[in-house]
Amino acid sequence: MLDADLIAKFRAVKLLSLDLDGTLTDGGIYYTDEGTELRKYFVQDGFGILMVKEAGIEVALITMSDTPSIARRIEKLKIRFGHMGVRHKLPALQAICTELGIGLEQVCHVADDLNDLDVLQAVGLPVAVANARPTVKAAAAYVTQASGGHGAVREVCDLILEHKL
Repeated sequence: MLDADLIAKFRAVKLLSLDLDGTLTDGGIYYTDEGTELRKYFVQDGFGILMVKEAGIEVALITMSDTPSIARRIEKLKIRFGHMGVRHKLPALQAICTELGIGLEQVCHVADDLNDLDVLQAVGLPVAVANARPTVKAAAAYVTQASGGHGAVREVCDLILEHKL
């Protein structure tokens, strides 16, 4: 059961911002013999993203990783703000907010590791996946029951949709 303050934070969301590795994936990176990186995505997370978008919530994916397979996932989910190879995520997120005409307080960011800590501390609804680092969990207003790559993003999408005005 969510308290009234947390429900208000979910209601205020205009942008769902996502980390990739460890959040939309389980954090595992597989390599073929040729050196190609492979990641596994959970289909229910993708469907949650599509439903959130259909409800009028913008979605951003901001990741340090940069591979053709990630670009393909961004394309498949029709994510408008897909940013790969981003070491410092907060300036990228601020630019997206400026383009959308919203404030950081209207952003939900979902992450698992320390490289997202500054973003989590800046947004209105910081979310950590269940298997996030302890420091990330401590910075979160909400910690998912599901782990990254195993329905955590879908859990957040469902909560946004449940509490959308």
